[in-house]
Parts: sequence; C-alpha cells; structure tokens
Amino acid sequence: MISFGPMVRVFVATQPIDFRKGGVHGLVALVAEGLGGKPYSGDVYVFRSKRSDRLKLLVFDGSGMVLATKWLENGGFAWPPVREGTMPVTGAQLAMLIEGLAEWSRVVPKVTKRPTKVA
Repeated sequence: MISFGPMVRVFVATQPIDFRKGGVHGLVALVAEGLGGKPYSGDVYVFRSKRSDRLKLLVFDGSGMVLATKWLENGGFAWPPVREGTMPVTGAQLAMLIEGLAEWSRVVPKVTKRPTKVA
C-alpha cells in the first residue's frame, strides 16, 4: 500500500484524462496550466482515466517527478463526481481510494483540539 504522512496535500483531478497522453510532462503541464497547481511543491495529484478502473499519481519527491499508475483487474475505483478542478482529500482517503474501497469519501478526519497552555 502507498501511504503519505498526515501533512501531505492530495488533490484528485475530477475530470477524466486520456491515459494515452498522460506522461509525466503532459501531467505536469496539466497541473500547472489546467488545474492551477504547483507540480513541484510536493503535493500529490491523482488523475482518473475515462474508464473507472485506472488512476495515476504524480508527485515531486524533492529529487525528481514520480509517476505511478494502477489499474484494477476487476471493478473500478470510486471517483467523485465529474466537475472542473480538483478535490482535496486526506492521505487516509487517498490510501482507501488506491485500494479500491468505495467508502473512502465518507472518511472524515477526527478534529483534535490543540492543548492549551497550562500555567
């Protein structure tokens, strides 16, 4: 399983892309120009294919651009509705999405109060 720390920002591009043209350079351009993102920031960008059974992850790890692809042999990924732009998700939601779990969008991070200063 691929996992990211709690501080990583993850964005799911909600519009499907043509995976035949979805190489590293094309996706970097799409993030910068089409989605208004910063591809070299360390944020993770997730792309969906026109078929619901494939995804690509794009992230800059500090030394180079990483492109990972996954496709499911049976079934499909549970994608958010198609619309313009991106949808922010948590690292936990991303892990569930990658595993093909349908309920990933219902996972909500627990809000924890910060400790207050004790005198």
